[in-house]
Formats: sequence, structure tokens, C-alpha cells
Amino acid sequence: MAQPDILCIGAVLWDVIGRATRVMQLSNDVPGRITRLPGGVAMNIAMTLRRFGLTPALLTAIGRDPEGDELLAACARLGLDTSHVYRSEDLPTDRYMAIEGSNGLIAAIADAHSLEAAGAKILAPLTDGPLGSRDAPYQGTIALDGNLTRDLLAEIAQSPAFAAADLRIAPASPGKAERLLPLLGVRGATLYVNLEEAGLICAEPFADAETAAQAMRKRGAARVLVTNGGKPAAMAAPEGILTACPPEVMVTRVTGAGDTFMAAHIAAELDGAAGTDALDRALQAAAAHISGDAAG
Repeated sequence: MAQPDILCIGAVLWDVIGRATRVMQLSNDVPGRITRLPGGVAMNIAMTLRRFGLTPALLTAIGRDPEGDELLAACARLGLDTSHVYRSEDLPTDRYMAIEGSNGLIAAIADAHSLEAAGAKILAPLTDGPLGSRDAPYQGTIALDGNLTRDLLAEIAQSPAFAAADLRIAPASPGKAERLLPLLGVRGATLYVNLEEAGLICAEPFADAETAAQAMRKRGAARVLVTNGGKPAAMAAPEGILTACPPEVMVTRVTGAGDTFMAAHIAAELDGAAGTDALDRALQAAAAHISGDAAG
């Protein structure tokens, strides 16, 4: 396995997704398709990065159960580096379950309890191992997701082992957005959120991504990207604020769209793109995912 281009830290699990081609409401019982695919925020980011030609390494917890063995085999087929994964003897492999209609996500449950229980054990290769330490911190790019506990995220915000990294951060879901509060002031970090998540972090609603991005900067974020579905997205940084409109596409799936956006933006910047160019590339990739045109 080649040296990784980027570390992806967080949830790697099985996505169980039920999709219907019609508009759905609460309590509907309709025909559709049910799939099981590798998923989780860190996994989705890693798979997209791999499609862009990068070599990601995963730092996560996966159980020593049949589901875990299958998941690691799937990672290997996808070309992902799992040599630093923490495997637990007593924790089951995590899962995510969602229901989607043509009108978007209806409901979802994320069971990432094993990742949370493993805690700092998943970081050992980075804090005192082959990838880095507090005295010789990792200097590459890290994609970090909010499925970790609030305490562990707070520890990461202060850890010398992360001080030299290009840290890219995303909440796992709106329900976990407030876990990112300890990371707001991390120098040089980039946060990727949607409009709802920005509102939860700032404790106020926003009408558009540009306003939300500006508010996130005022709250201490060094750089932040805010998406808003099919409406304009925004990026706020010390250099100023940029906005861009995503392409109009037919919605066939929504799970993983935000992760795809984040990964595509990281890949674009690692490829030398900047500003509006990188933002446009990310929006194009997310649109392709939503429309079903992207692989995976």
C-alpha cells in the first residue's frame, strides 16, 4: 500500500438505505429498493478521494465480527488503506439506516456507538505511532468527522499531534453539529457544514449560505464552506467570501452528498485549484452524486 495522501478519521460502517422513487411522508409504506453499501462520513470521503486518484488511509473502529470482516474486504477492493484501523474484540461494527423518497431524506438512524466507545484508541497511530506523534506531528491533510465524541473532538482541538495538519472538519449530521464547537478556533482548520448545521453551531437560523458563512467566521472559524441544497453555497475565509450555484439535477439519492462535496473540494485544492474553481468542482461532484451519475 502506498503512503497515504490524506487521513480520514471517523465513521466507517455499513449504510442500509431504503429508496423510493415517489414523494414520501411520515408513516408511508411504499415499494422501493433497499441496499447495503460501505458508508459513514469518513468512508464516504475516502471513497470519493480515491475516485479522484488519491490514496486515503482510514482511522476508525471496526468490530472483529463477520460484518467487520466484510467491510474491511470492501475497503480493500476500493483501494483504501486500512492498516491503521482499530479492531475491537467486543464492539460490533457500526451501522447507519436511512429512508429516502424523491423529496429527499425522510428519516435516518446512525448507530456509531462502537466508534464512540473506542474513543482515542483510533488515534494511536497518529498520536504515538507510525503516522505521527505529539513531538513529530503529522503534516498532511486530515479529514475529521463529527461522529467522534465531544470530549475527543475537544482533545483533538488542543492536541499537538494535530497542530501541523491541514485539518478539514465536518459534522456527521445536524444532530451532532454542536460537537464541533471546540474546533471552531483551531487555526488553519476548514469546516464543511450545511445551512442547518451552521444555524445549530451559531444558535441562530440563517436565510442563506453566505450569511451563515460570515456568522461562522465571526464565531471563530478560520475558513468555512456552507452548502444549502440546490441553492447557492458559500465559502468564507480571511481573504473574503465566495459564492457559487450548484447545477440543477434530478434527485435520486441524498445520503453522502455532503461528504462527496467535502472530499471533492479537498481533492480540488490538493490538485492546485483555488477559490471559485475548487468550489465549483465540489458542487459539480455533489450534483453528480445526487443525480446518480457518480460511481458508488
